[in-house]
This record gives sequence, C-alpha cells and structure tokens, in this order.
Amino acid sequence: MDNHQVQLTKANILVVDDTPDNLRLLSAMLTQVGYEIRRVINGQTALKTAQAAPPDLILLDIMMPEMNGYEVCQHLKALEKTRDIPVIFISALDEVFDKVKAFAVGGVDYITKPFSEEEVFARVENNLTIRRLQKQLTQQNI
Repeated sequence: MDNHQVQLTKANILVVDDTPDNLRLLSAMLTQVGYEIRRVINGQTALKTAQAAPPDLILLDIMMPEMNGYEVCQHLKALEKTRDIPVIFISALDEVFDKVKAFAVGGVDYITKPFSEEEVFARVENNLTIRRLQKQLTQQNI
C-alpha cells in the first residue's frame, strides 16, 4: 500500500466472523494500514453494534451459527440507520449461487476464503471510495 492510500483509510470497519482466528487475521491486516476495526463474533451482536455506531463498511462472514451472514445483511438493509453501509461478504463458499445470493440480499462485493491481503485491501478501499463519493454527492444535492 502506498502512503496515499493509507492517508485515505481512516475508515471504521466492522468485521463479523464466528472464527476468532479469522477475526484476528483480518483485524491485524486492516489495522496495519490505518483502518479502525471493531470485531464481533455473531450476527445479533453485529446488528446491535452497527445500529449503535454505524461503521463505514462491514466485512461479513456467511456461515455463522444462529444467524447467517445473509440474514444479518437483510436486517441491516431493512433498517434506515444501516441500509447504506456497504457490506462485503467474505466466505469459504465459492459457488455462483452463494455469490449471487450475497448480492441479492444487499452485499456490494464478495471475497472468497482463503483470501489474499491485496485483494481484501483493494476491495475494501474501492467500496469505501464509492461510499465517500455517494455521501459527497448527497451533500452537494442538499
């Protein structure tokens, strides 16, 4: 990552995964390039956390007990306070059906595990840039 990208990336990211090792890995990767990271291990906590203090972006695992990532995303998109937060699914599921379903419930991107750091950085930064530009445009239109 070059310095220009690091300066732009003071965004707050919520990472949701029921596997502690995945949470640690993603958090460490993203923290080292300047993101503020919050980590949660289940869907219910993710919903509460996102409503209490909406993040700039959510990285969301699909396969979790009790409430899967698809359900979490549907709930987020149904709430006015969280509907515009970009959700990037990150999952070991790599079938076309799984990816299409992720987009159908409101996801903006999909990363397949195992992932490369470069891919995660690129997808996160691209989606944060799109979100920043959307906010700018909304402000200009007001």
